[in-house]
Amino acid sequence: MLVVFGGLPGTGKTTIAQEIARRFQAVYLRIDTIEQALRSAAGPIVGVEGYAVAYALAAENLKFGRIVVADCVNPLPVTRNAWRAAARQTSSKLVEIELVCSDRIEHRRRVESRVADIPGHVLPSWDAVLRHGYVTWSEPRLVLDTTLLDISNAVRTVSEKIVAEMR
Repeated sequence: MLVVFGGLPGTGKTTIAQEIARRFQAVYLRIDTIEQALRSAAGPIVGVEGYAVAYALAAENLKFGRIVVADCVNPLPVTRNAWRAAARQTSSKLVEIELVCSDRIEHRRRVESRVADIPGHVLPSWDAVLRHGYVTWSEPRLVLDTTLLDISNAVRTVSEKIVAEMR
């Protein structure tokens, strides 16, 4: 099964995705980690490289029957379609989750109070989050508003969705 988290920075993706990966002993793929490793090894990246690496790693692990949790902004139809293709080509189930923070003041507070947990990684500013090229989803997915749902309830909701999809 491929579990893909998407949403703007500061919505809680990493916190929830990491806990889901722990609970299900899943392979955890974080775009920020991949992109920072690429920048550290080769310099500036265009933006597609991190996602391309993640799609390939996801497909490889899905072939082995592993649960894969992808933690990414997943901002565009092309990125969402590529995750779907990885699931399809490996005959894997797919759970897509979009995290939102509907309270703009709380979202800004979260973005501005975060501390980087990846060496060398520079977190986006609030202005950068506002300018992010995030296209509204049109596909079915589980949407969680982390303004209304605390972390433990969000993790429980996602866990229940995964278990239901495994049946």
